[in-house]
Amino acid sequence: MDRYLNLWADSLPQLLTAAVATTIPLTLISFALALLIGTVAASLRASSIKPLAWLAWIYIWIFRGTPLLVQLFIIFYGLPSIGVTLDVWNAAIITLSLNTGAYVAETFRAAVASIPRGQFEAAATLNFTRLQTLRHVVIPQAVRIALPTLGNDLIDLVKGTSLVSVISLVDLFQTGKQIASRTFEPMAMYTEVALIYLVIFTLLSIGQSYLEKRSNRHLRSRNA
Repeated sequence: MDRYLNLWADSLPQLLTAAVATTIPLTLISFALALLIGTVAASLRASSIKPLAWLAWIYIWIFRGTPLLVQLFIIFYGLPSIGVTLDVWNAAIITLSLNTGAYVAETFRAAVASIPRGQFEAAATLNFTRLQTLRHVVIPQAVRIALPTLGNDLIDLVKGTSLVSVISLVDLFQTGKQIASRTFEPMAMYTEVALIYLVIFTLLSIGQSYLEKRSNRHLRSRNA
């Protein structure tokens, strides 16, 4: 046991450095882009212009229906065969953003669909423009409804970043693999990596719960 504790202590700075330098920035950048992509895709799916609605549906269908690992291989290893070459960072960000964006789009679509139609009609009777309806009626409620699922999407994204090791991006998991191959202690190293992911998950879960409570409290204060 002392040997494990010494190994954990020695490897912890390298693992935390990989988490701070790669895993966390990769997650934040990809999720920010996924929110943008998901918002656009959800809007296009609701569009009255059928080709745009179908295009958004096909995008969501493909990226929700195929494994993230396969998508990484296609974008990093497959695209060069047609003349498109991306470095590991860009390939990872693009893949993770498109994958998560498809789930975010469905989250937003379901959130908007759950808003009672009577509220849209009430906005129309107040002569709200489409933009005013979105700003004052749709977006505040949709964000509150979507918040728990968006939190889960973010947590899944954090865990999904471990797959970028297959394209040689040195993230938290890849660093753990390198240390395990050097020390011949895979059980100790992968357990430590799992614990670090668990800490990140716990912190995100706490943040998610805080945002949900704050959102619900804000809604109650508006309705009071």
